[in-house]
Amino acid sequence: MRDQNESIKILHVDDEPGFADMAATFIEREDDRFDVKTVTSPDEGLQHIKTEPVDCIVSDHDMTKQTGIEFLESVRDEYPSLPFILYTGKGSETIASDAISAGVTDYLQKGNGTSQYTVLTNRIRNAVDKYHTQTELAEREKRLNLFFEQSPLGVVEWDK
Repeated sequence: MRDQNESIKILHVDDEPGFADMAATFIEREDDRFDVKTVTSPDEGLQHIKTEPVDCIVSDHDMTKQTGIEFLESVRDEYPSLPFILYTGKGSETIASDAISAGVTDYLQKGNGTSQYTVLTNRIRNAVDKYHTQTELAEREKRLNLFFEQSPLGVVEWDK
C-alpha cells in the first residue's frame, strides 16, 4: 500500500524552460509531496521515464519537434496507464478531442494568474491517486488468483 506521505514524482515537458520551471515551483508549493522534474522536449521526456519512474506526466501541446498528443502516443506505447495531463496554452475543441481519443488522462488550458496551479495540482493529485489505486487493486487481484491457482485445497469456483 502506498504511503500518503510518499513523494509524487511528476515530469513536466514544455519547450519553454522558463515557464516549465515557474510551473514546477508553483506546483511544488501547492503540495509538498510533489517532486517536479522539467525537461524541454518529448525526446528528453521519453528518456527520463525510461530511467526514472514517474507518477504523472504534464505536457504542453504546442512544442517545436513534436506535439503533446504525439508525445502522449509515444508514452502510451510503453506506459498505457501512466497519468498524462495535457496542459496547453493554445487549446481548442479539436485538440481536446484528439487528446481524449489518444488516451489523455486530463486536459487543462493554461490560464492567467496562480490559481491555475491549484487546479493543475488537484488534477495531478486525483490522477495519481486513481492510478495507484487501480495498480494496487490489479496487484491484489493477481495475488488472489495466484493463490487460488496454487491452492492445495479442493476445487474452488470463483466468479468475478
